[in-house]
Amino acid sequence: MASGTALVYDDEMTSHKLLWEDPICAIEIPERLSSCYKNLKCYNLVERCLSIPVREGTEDEITLVHSLDYLEVVKNTQKMSEEELRKAAANYDAVFFHPTTYRCAKLAVGATLQLVDAVMSGTTRNGMALVRPPGHHSQRNAANGFCVFNNVAIAAKYTQRKYNVQRVLIVDWDVHHGQGIQYIFEEDPSVLYFSWHRFEHQRFWPSLRESNYDAVGRGKGEGFNINVPWNKVGMKNSDYLAVFLHVLLPVAFEFDPELVLVSAGYDSGIGDPEGQMSATPECFAHLTHLLMHLAKGKLCLVLEGGYHLKSLSESVCMTIKTLLGDPLPSLSGEMKPCLSALESMHDVRAAHKQYWKCLACEDLTPLKVLSTKLWLPEEGEAVQTGIPLVNQQEAAKTDKFLELHMKEILPLESSVRTVVAVAERNADVLPSSVQIEKNGASEELKAIVCEFAAEFVNEEKILNVLGNMLAVLEKIVKKKVTSGLVVSPEASLSSSLALKHCRNLRLPKVLCVFVGDMDMNIDLDDGKVFLINICGKQSEQANTKYRISLNWKEDAERSTFSPMFFGFILPVAYSYQPDLVIIVVGSNQTLGTSGISLLISLLQGLAQSRILALIQDTEVQLLGDIAKPLTGDITPCFRTCTPALQENIQMVKELQEQFQQEWKMLRCSSNY
Repeated sequence: MASGTALVYDDEMTSHKLLWEDPICAIEIPERLSSCYKNLKCYNLVERCLSIPVREGTEDEITLVHSLDYLEVVKNTQKMSEEELRKAAANYDAVFFHPTTYRCAKLAVGATLQLVDAVMSGTTRNGMALVRPPGHHSQRNAANGFCVFNNVAIAAKYTQRKYNVQRVLIVDWDVHHGQGIQYIFEEDPSVLYFSWHRFEHQRFWPSLRESNYDAVGRGKGEGFNINVPWNKVGMKNSDYLAVFLHVLLPVAFEFDPELVLVSAGYDSGIGDPEGQMSATPECFAHLTHLLMHLAKGKLCLVLEGGYHLKSLSESVCMTIKTLLGDPLPSLSGEMKPCLSALESMHDVRAAHKQYWKCLACEDLTPLKVLSTKLWLPEEGEAVQTGIPLVNQQEAAKTDKFLELHMKEILPLESSVRTVVAVAERNADVLPSSVQIEKNGASEELKAIVCEFAAEFVNEEKILNVLGNMLAVLEKIVKKKVTSGLVVSPEASLSSSLALKHCRNLRLPKVLCVFVGDMDMNIDLDDGKVFLINICGKQSEQANTKYRISLNWKEDAERSTFSPMFFGFILPVAYSYQPDLVIIVVGSNQTLGTSGISLLISLLQGLAQSRILALIQDTEVQLLGDIAKPLTGDITPCFRTCTPALQENIQMVKELQEQFQQEWKMLRCSSNY
């Protein structure tokens, strides 16, 4: 399995710049690129990545998407005077040319394809290309919106041709609609294109009717174009995350891509004068983390927009840290999507339910009235042009906020990622990077064990396991390690003791996910512990706010857990925002190896990736697969997803309806 993260960059692409006054194009500056690379160096991330040299994209590669006539237009700009460049640019919307534009645009294409080659060949698992000029607006015959050649669209076509890839997912989180990509693939079912973008009822650039939610693709491509229109500014972390959980990820897992390409525009982040949104840099770490579970980890990000340099560069660094497998910072802000975001999700899910099995059970029709004021330009009335309102005072305020914010959210670096307490005979299946717990429990911890489990006081094996488990737990809580793994003959007893000791250590909130048969009796009324039990049999206890049982029926032929994971567990987990996650794998678990591995990997988005995994010794065959995601190895392998059992889907829907008032991230429609 491939490992490592590629970084593609060349400062020659900073030579492309605006030569005349243009209030629209003035924000697309060379420093967008150089500031990102400088910040990556400050975080010591450049040396941790595999540096891939750039090359020029060839004419044959560029014409996979663009016409020869358009290629010649751009090529001819190399020898133009400033006045000629200005006239050539005037033929397009929001575009400028420079004598180096053709060279830089070819480098941007080539850099993107170099990244794709590194990932598809197995040289690296994932990576990012920092390029200029950007590409997602450019069309077959036209430059558009600062974009010259459509880097990501070319990459998709290139991958299909060279590697015989059948399914490519393109995720466009830039704040502008990448209409160029949409036009290129709207009749192609082999490419699933997802874009969220500032829309404001067609008021915001590019002000296109086909940027709305009901533009789902054409012909054979119907259902393979997903537009999430933002009809107001100020969208926050919870809005972005909710769309991923309730729209993109269920469809993406069903689509089962062989490669994921991201048009990574960071103008959707806080402080950007174009986007005017409020997502903080760590949000992009969480979005990246979620995408890493698709396509066996084959993930390529390509820079698009981003015009507040501090916000842009911090967001790029958070993205790269996540690609490298670093622990995730906790996601800041209230976990509650706004009404307008819920309305957009509602309409998108309604528009696509006929195309995707994961949405087929939704009883939704598009909304006729939205909470945001409907505004459509009348004939002859000017629409918003996209000229950014750059307020230097606000920009400085964002700079100061981000400087403090990044210090607050970044987790302390632990010298050891994962420590395990297992029998020596099982250690050979563990990754080499884990540390074996050999010190054992202190006398103080042994006393806690004896007091808690007095009935086992004469069973030295169990007492030792419980003592080692507490030793591992304390290392996680004290941030000496990030995660821990313990095999126990008494999983229920071990987890009960762990939760009791978390109270002694005064952890504010602990999420415990117990997979399999559970025998625990703990106090949950104060909210310091949130217990989720995934089991094959109906629980005798009624579900409450902090104790929820998911009766998940096993089906050996199906591997779709997305209704449970994305529709319930992750939304409530992010709503709860725990300080520690404890995952217990007991007997008679119904998820299997792939399900448990995926669950552990996804839950690393919580609690700064601080996880204690407890495994019943009867399930020890899962040890190696559980250890991998704990060490940052996020490449779980899954069979092609099939629809979940109807009774499982119904169970999740009932739980969503029951608890969406308590856990706001469960909301995926304005009907709630």
